[in-house]
Amino acid sequence: MPDANSQIPPQDAGRASEAQQPFSIRPSTLADVDAMLAIYRHHIERGVDPSAVRDIEEIHPEEIKRRRKNFRNRHLPHLVVERRGEILGYAYVVPFRKRPAYRYAVKHSIYIRHDQQRMGFGRLLLPALIDASAAAGYRQMIGYIDAANVASLRLHENCGFKRVGYLPGVGFKFGQWTDVVMVQRSLGAGDTTSPGASPALV
Repeated sequence: MPDANSQIPPQDAGRASEAQQPFSIRPSTLADVDAMLAIYRHHIERGVDPSAVRDIEEIHPEEIKRRRKNFRNRHLPHLVVERRGEILGYAYVVPFRKRPAYRYAVKHSIYIRHDQQRMGFGRLLLPALIDASAAAGYRQMIGYIDAANVASLRLHENCGFKRVGYLPGVGFKFGQWTDVVMVQRSLGAGDTTSPGASPALV
């Protein structure tokens, strides 16, 4: 289990003490669905103009369960960080593109519970997701990050990601257009060797 004391930066005394309680990173289970859905809904509802929230397709627990089953069948890592039985965040990968030629590349997402942000849990989840994806036989990981999210960009750079693209004006949040930075890092041997017959992907 990761050492919380050495990896989570101190905040105020109360939050630092809470962050240093024992935690674990593990594959998600069906029991985690409601907690993951609550985290997701909070971010979606506060990530767009409030007037647009009503136009967002509602995601139900059964849909999350269906996605998890699909992830498991395709050996796509889906992780949670847990402390004292509470889910503090989750991370997962999906295929970068559906065509077979791109089957060794994935794109990722990380969601941290709103009251646990800036506590270092993203710094723990992302490396765990990288390791799990490499172990599953994937060779490239790609992410799309809001250009204004300096903390996330720094986190990804610290985890070996490089900026490989810039998409101006592709998002619209709270009355203004936003830019997106595309980042990428190799997994395992990357593109230096043939993938061969990876057990996880055949």
